[in-house]
Amino acid sequence: MSESQLDAISAKYGVPSQLRSCHIALVQGYVIEGHVPAREIKRLLAEQPKARGLAVPGMPRGSPGMEGPRSDPYAVLLIGNDGKYAVYQNYGK
Repeated sequence: MSESQLDAISAKYGVPSQLRSCHIALVQGYVIEGHVPAREIKRLLAEQPKARGLAVPGMPRGSPGMEGPRSDPYAVLLIGNDGKYAVYQNYGK
């Protein structure tokens, strides 16, 4: 899938452009954008907040699929239905 196709899908599901990444999934009505840890997806599904979904912008080292000798701090962001977002969980701090 091309970058423009991914952008179109992300836009369709209301992911702000600054939160877009290289992966997108739809899980029980929520959008999951980027390298989001399974733990946070499970938490999202258990809590069922009124939100669009979760995002991890970019490809931070140490996030799922980006493991290696180095880990950088990163945040999982909750995307509200209004397109605003807030930290849902911090990693590596």
